Amino acid sequence: MYLVFCCLLVSCTSKNESGAKKVGTTLDSTLVYYNSSKNKSLSIQERQKAIDKSYQILKGLVSDSLYGYVLDQKSLLHFTSGQYDSLLFYSNLLLRNRSEIDKTSLLAEHYYLRGYYFAEVKHDYFKAVENYSDSKEYYTRVNDSAQIGENLMNIGIIQKNNNDFFGSKETLTDALRFLKAPGKIANCYNTLATNHRKLLNYSDAVGYYQKAIKITESIKDRIIYENNLAASYIDNKEFQKAIILLQKIERDSTATANQIEYARIQDNLAYAKWLSGLSIESYEFEEPLKLRVEKKDRRGQIASYTHLGEFYSNDNPRKASTYFDSVLQIAKPLNIPRAEKDVLKLLMELEPANIHVRNRYAFLQDSLYNQELKVKTQFAKYRYDDKLKQESILNLEKENAERQLEVEKERNQKIISFSSLALLLLISVFAIFFSIQRTKRLKQENRTSKMEAIYETEAELSRKLHDDFAGKLNHAMVLLQTGSDNSKVLNVVDSLYSQSRDFSRKINDVDTGPKFKEVLFGMLGNYCRDTQLIVTGSSEVDWVKLTALTKKTLYKVLQEFMINMQKHSGASIVSIHFEQTKAKLKISYNDNGKGAAKNSLNNKNGLWNTEKRILAINGSLTFDSEKGEGFKAQVEIPN
Repeated sequence: MYLVFCCLLVSCTSKNESGAKKVGTTLDSTLVYYNSSKNKSLSIQERQKAIDKSYQILKGLVSDSLYGYVLDQKSLLHFTSGQYDSLLFYSNLLLRNRSEIDKTSLLAEHYYLRGYYFAEVKHDYFKAVENYSDSKEYYTRVNDSAQIGENLMNIGIIQKNNNDFFGSKETLTDALRFLKAPGKIANCYNTLATNHRKLLNYSDAVGYYQKAIKITESIKDRIIYENNLAASYIDNKEFQKAIILLQKIERDSTATANQIEYARIQDNLAYAKWLSGLSIESYEFEEPLKLRVEKKDRRGQIASYTHLGEFYSNDNPRKASTYFDSVLQIAKPLNIPRAEKDVLKLLMELEPANIHVRNRYAFLQDSLYNQELKVKTQFAKYRYDDKLKQESILNLEKENAERQLEVEKERNQKIISFSSLALLLLISVFAIFFSIQRTKRLKQENRTSKMEAIYETEAELSRKLHDDFAGKLNHAMVLLQTGSDNSKVLNVVDSLYSQSRDFSRKINDVDTGPKFKEVLFGMLGNYCRDTQLIVTGSSEVDWVKLTALTKKTLYKVLQEFMINMQKHSGASIVSIHFEQTKAKLKISYNDNGKGAAKNSLNNKNGLWNTEKRILAINGSLTFDSEKGEGFKAQVEIPN
């Protein structure tokens, strides 16, 4: 039995190892074929064979990390080969499984490919905008601002091509916030200029064309933008500017490299000369037309035939009609109703009795109006829906993030709770011990501080009683002993009474209520009856915001300054400036009195007590005084 078991074990192990090797080899082959399909040195057919093999290996394995990339590459190669049905089949397969694939950058690129297909191949502009918008959304998630801007620019170009010029301006302006490459920015400026040109805002059009010309790094694009600028000059009847610019770029050796654009330069130059009144020959229009026919530039042929028709309208109406008919024959298959409508308008001037032309013109005018209105409405609705979708996505992401944060927070709380319980207990013991010790120390310091404040106050009261009352009281006693006139005694007693009342006011508690400002300014006014008082900045102070302690300190500090001014300074002008910040109230005190040396200020008990009051509430006091130069003080106290 033991031998049989060992044989089975060895057999199973061998099979598992063989299976694992087979899976590993399969996955390696998938990656090799996928990388081969991206090798641009191979032919399209070889690259397609490689991606087909990669897809056959992965077929149905949606969970494989390469599955989405293989479908995207397969779609791209079908697009490159012009196999559009296959492109849509594999593209739709990728999007049906996008939730399982869940590769944000990949989906962003793939939606961009679809947007390009619907815009440039199918000319289904609404689907193109839808896919470009989805691409923008995914690029937003990975913060790829350059690609966000490119998607917005493509949407703006589609809006411009569908005559939604105002909507295009809005989208392109938004795109400029994200674009970084000079070539993309120049293209955006060029399209914005075209929008303004179509809206007859020629000055703005010229400005944006000039911006595009200035920023572009491509000589080929610069020629195109300069040609567009010349066309804008022609539209605005600035023919001389157009002629000078077109002659300049016609001489540029780079212009001849792009024969289609060179034909456009020649045609615009002939048209500008003719409109300006210069005498020209028909071959100046016919030469660029031959080039356009040779290069199969059908849109360019529409412009040439139109210009030739206008050229012959006065001298040879029959020939002009023939050229206008050529425009109609090209415009209808190309589905360019605006070009057809414009040339029908010119035909009506040549053939005013032609009812068919008139009816066709009226039909196209109504049709274009309705189509443009429909396009603008649909684009506006899509922009609104896209905005709502973006807001919904942001809200959902916010909710998910908050939910995830909450789950993470709960998990962390549990970990912290179980892992640090012992540590918390130990910390709690030490915290309690140090807290008790600290409380004892603070109580002692507070008790000491209070005793010092009491002793200082008692000493100050003692001095005031001795200096202010004792002398006058002794004088009253002498008057009584010597039998002096009662009126003199009464005057001295009345003076003592007034002084006792003032003294009581000084030592009584300060009113810190709503009328604090009136009380403060009343006190200042009482001391400055014979002195000019200038107060600034008080209206900017939020007096209600100040704490009661700050108000009391402020009152006592300014009162001490006033006493010092009255007793020692002899000032005629006192200036007080208030300035309030978020955290502090700053007071600048100045007077033009006698002043005093800084070392002598430290010996004045009143000012020393003032400094103690300020420091007690974490404020600061700075004296700046010299004898004979007045007294200055800077006070800062918490709000």
